[in-house]
Amino acid sequence: MMGGVPQPLRALGAATAIISGGMLALSLASSLTMRTLRAAADAKRRKGYYICKLCKGNSTIEWSPLYDPVVINPCVCPTCDGNRLELHLL
Repeated sequence: MMGGVPQPLRALGAATAIISGGMLALSLASSLTMRTLRAAADAKRRKGYYICKLCKGNSTIEWSPLYDPVVINPCVCPTCDGNRLELHLL
């Protein structure tokens, strides 16, 4: 033996590297696929909607007669019902 890494340990290291690389590749592919599907679903879900002009898509109203910076005023306007979006059917 020339003082190198023993053959069984070398084989174990190679197997570990192959398995880890495969898992990383599957994880990246899965993440990319989920991101693509989520973007497509979001685009379909938001079709025909516009951001609410009263709350500006924030679902909170900045102004109130009794201004209190601690209390957040939820948007309950009739156009978006606090959902941040208005539906406009053409």
